[in-house]
Amino acid sequence: MTSPKRRSRRAASRADTRNRSNRTRSLWLLGMIALLALLCFASVTIGTRDVAWGDIGAALQGHVDSIGQAAVALRIPRTVLGLLAGAALGLAGAIMQGVTRNPLADPGILGVNMGASLAVVVGVAWYGMTSAEAYIWTAIAGAGLAAVFVYTIGSLGRGGATPLKLALAGAATSVAFSSMVIAVVLPRADIAGGIRSWQIGGIGGATFERIVPVLPFLAVGFLISLLSARKLNSLALGDDLAAGLGERVAFARATASLGAILLCGATTAVCGPIGFLGLVVPHVCRLLVGVDHRWLLPFSALGGACLLLAADVVGRIAARPAELDVGIVTALVGAPFFIWIVRRQRVREL
Repeated sequence: MTSPKRRSRRAASRADTRNRSNRTRSLWLLGMIALLALLCFASVTIGTRDVAWGDIGAALQGHVDSIGQAAVALRIPRTVLGLLAGAALGLAGAIMQGVTRNPLADPGILGVNMGASLAVVVGVAWYGMTSAEAYIWTAIAGAGLAAVFVYTIGSLGRGGATPLKLALAGAATSVAFSSMVIAVVLPRADIAGGIRSWQIGGIGGATFERIVPVLPFLAVGFLISLLSARKLNSLALGDDLAAGLGERVAFARATASLGAILLCGATTAVCGPIGFLGLVVPHVCRLLVGVDHRWLLPFSALGGACLLLAADVVGRIAARPAELDVGIVTALVGAPFFIWIVRRQRVREL
């Protein structure tokens, strides 16, 4: 029988371990914020045109009296969009991996981004859609329908929605939707160029006029997603145990998914489909802070913003005087990472 003194020592040891873990996470958080600030500065200062320090200061104050100041002024909304889009996709990826308990879950791999893309392309090609609000609502509706379709297909048969079945259903759906996008665009030479450019995924040409309409949708998506952290911790224990602890499993899964769908749809509407970011970032963040979603979700948002801004800066440097869109850079980074995850995880549940 364990003595009270020994139990007290064990409790103190566990408390000390938790405190050390929280201190380590706090240090990682400060480091992530510092890295993000550095990347924001690099995003504003680095581009196809070199700018002087005076031009940077003047542009940040609203002046556009020289070419350098005008170049910096164009990079500011691009940096803001990179922050928002990267945070949204990183957070959405962590949510999807938590909801499905699938290490391969990602807005691109599960077909959510392509669902939003197909909906927007159909709206533009068949209904002449032009307004920013129409783009956003259509993209969110397409993302939601794609998510429901993939989960329904992955749930069929014995065993329900297993990680392998969800990954296969998502990959097949993404390929099918991509082919449908081509079929819709092919007869429309008048919109083909713009659609192809948008489909690559990028934040070039960003303006505050494009960003403002999407802010309410992103704000609601961020709020719902971050408030789902405790529910995702319960779901990670398994549906039966989560239900035994009093969690409404279906409601928890639907609520968290709604937040991810809002983030994916709104981001796709303004940036186009950007793949692999939601896959890479949550896995890296788990190495830093563990599997507790109360820490993982904020870190995934910060990590997504860092990765997208870094990809944008690399795209400007790698192809000077032209640029590579961030969708290309994230694909170059994400594809090898995807292969590594498949080989390492063997598509196990999280």
